[in-house]
Amino acid sequence: MLEVQIPAARRPADLVTTVRLALVCAVAALVVRAMVAPVALGLLVPLASVALVLDAVDGAVARRTVCTRFGARYDMEVDAFLVLALSVHVARTVAWWVILIGLARYLLLVAGWLWPWLRAQTPPRYWAKVVAAVQGIVLTAVTADVMPRTLALTALAVALALLVESFAHQVRQLRRLGSADTVDRPPTVAVTVAAYVVLWLALVAPDRVRDLSLAAFLQVPVELLALVLLAAVLPSSVRRPAVAALGVVLTLLTVVRALDLGFSVVLDRRFDLLNDSYYVGPGLGVVRDSSGIVAVVGLVAGVAVLVVVIGVVLTAAVRRVASSAARHRRVGVTVVAAAATVGAFSAAAGGGVASTGTSVLAARQVQAVSFDLADRHVFAGEIAEDDPLPPGLLSRLRGKDVLLVFVESYGRVAVQGTSYSRGVDAVLDRGTAQLRAAGYDSRSAFLTSPTFGAASWLAHSTLQSGLWVDSQQRYNQLVTSSHATLTSAFEQAGWRTVFDVPAVTKDWSDGRRFYGFDKLYDERNVGYRGPRFSYAPMPDQFTIAAFEQHELTAGPRKPVMAEIDLVSSHHPWTPLPQLVPWSAVGDGSVFSRVPAVGGSPDEVLRSPSRVRAAYGKSVEYTWSALVSWLARRPDPNLVLVVLGDHQPHSYVTGASPGHDVPISVIAQDPAVLDAVSGWGWSAGLRPPPDAPVTRMDTFRDRFLATFSDPAPEGSP
Repeated sequence: MLEVQIPAARRPADLVTTVRLALVCAVAALVVRAMVAPVALGLLVPLASVALVLDAVDGAVARRTVCTRFGARYDMEVDAFLVLALSVHVARTVAWWVILIGLARYLLLVAGWLWPWLRAQTPPRYWAKVVAAVQGIVLTAVTADVMPRTLALTALAVALALLVESFAHQVRQLRRLGSADTVDRPPTVAVTVAAYVVLWLALVAPDRVRDLSLAAFLQVPVELLALVLLAAVLPSSVRRPAVAALGVVLTLLTVVRALDLGFSVVLDRRFDLLNDSYYVGPGLGVVRDSSGIVAVVGLVAGVAVLVVVIGVVLTAAVRRVASSAARHRRVGVTVVAAAATVGAFSAAAGGGVASTGTSVLAARQVQAVSFDLADRHVFAGEIAEDDPLPPGLLSRLRGKDVLLVFVESYGRVAVQGTSYSRGVDAVLDRGTAQLRAAGYDSRSAFLTSPTFGAASWLAHSTLQSGLWVDSQQRYNQLVTSSHATLTSAFEQAGWRTVFDVPAVTKDWSDGRRFYGFDKLYDERNVGYRGPRFSYAPMPDQFTIAAFEQHELTAGPRKPVMAEIDLVSSHHPWTPLPQLVPWSAVGDGSVFSRVPAVGGSPDEVLRSPSRVRAAYGKSVEYTWSALVSWLARRPDPNLVLVVLGDHQPHSYVTGASPGHDVPISVIAQDPAVLDAVSGWGWSAGLRPPPDAPVTRMDTFRDRFLATFSDPAPEGSP
């Protein structure tokens, strides 16, 4: 009788559960916030801990007052939501597979839509309550970062194993219970509301991280209103195939939206359907080099499962909403008309309660494909344009070794306005003084790179060719042409041309054919016998030392023009090697005996502040190695052009960082620096914020014009 006399909203246990729900919502909000900005664990962990403690409290209160099926279900769903939120956070910072802990409950619910017998009630099992409690406790402990990584992974694996056993036991019980006739079906209204919510969220979700906000999810999706209206007026013979097709289209657009979000975090741009499929291979290669082949297999499997789950859930939701609208045509049409009226008045008043984000997303993809197809012809014309090299080609550099040095991910943010730029600035200022003491001088400015966060080869080819190469499609077109590059110009003028690319691990036939270099040094042929440092196959110090040993030999030889790629500052920026005496570099085995600096990539990537600090330290290391090498070998016939290829990922740069990268010309010969005086560049290795900025594709022609003399040519 007590259950009847006390309304649901006033049952003491349910009031406690409602308080827990508020805490869990706060936890979820912090988890979402942590995806785009640092969040203090001192707030997240206590909220989760209190929610866990109150779980025991509302159970005790229920046993002393009244237990209801509603209360038990309410309590279970709040528990599941807390576990989901915590698993999302831990999956981002520790291991991707932890998300399975949070999704388990919801995967079973989705499966119940397909196999009704899974919706039957099972007898209470105390062990299941223990397992559920273990999930929350373990996830909270790992979130608090109070245990070593190995122990944390072990605890998470045990928790997941217990959860799998618990759900497997439940499924076996449900299977034995019999047919769907015994199923306690969920309320029709609840399932329909859930379907509307799923579609609502899928249709209004932003496609860029900076647009993530509560307001974005409170807009009314016009596409959902259109679905309701069409389902209400279309005959069933048309509606059913249309619903199936819409489920597929919505799944594809949701995947594209997720890719847009990911690309905005890493590359500060949206996903390009035609061009960006190429990056799957290189991207998995970076994961393999940083975390191992097991991580690659797990990532691929996890993505495949996630796409299937998204497809099943969205298709089921579309079917449910369409079916509901068809059964209640008058209500559906009335709701759509009312929503359209409110939206029209809101728009007229300058407001914005309506969202057409998914339609815009689809239209943008169509436009992007159309643009990419047209751009093939545009760029083919640019490649084919007459491209004469200046007379007296590079005669002002005759007899000099010229090194074009790319510093990986060395962007404007490294030298100004960030928490880590102070350390880089100090290294550059100190380096300027050291080089002046050794007889070198330098001039610096900025170039605007065609890429951001990755795809270094686009920047390399842009600088070399004098063409704007901002997509994989353009790069593929360029390297199959005979367009002149800086390397081919130096080769034509009599230099020996070299590429030193330590990250290359196999034959690079396209590069050899296009650039036409005389020699390629890569991971396989420089004699390195030391350890890898995450992505970097070898330290930058070894790359420089090996190049000097192989190419800058004493005695008669051709002058050398080389592109050298320094990759110690490549994501994930940790661990870093330490500098050793140059005489001790040898075959690199010395680096096995010198402790690396920084934590493992998995440890560092958990903390946005540690990631940014690691990035700054990696740039400091590369510049320290380069300056140290130059200071020990004064050479009036050595010229360096040192620049970044692109900015680091946007979770390092912050919002709206631009595409600028620093560039410096370093030389001892005053004639070299006098020649670039007309460029207006600033003195020293560190360009000030107001230093000149030009596009990267302008550098080739400017450099060739500056250092070519129309007077009669001689040999270098």
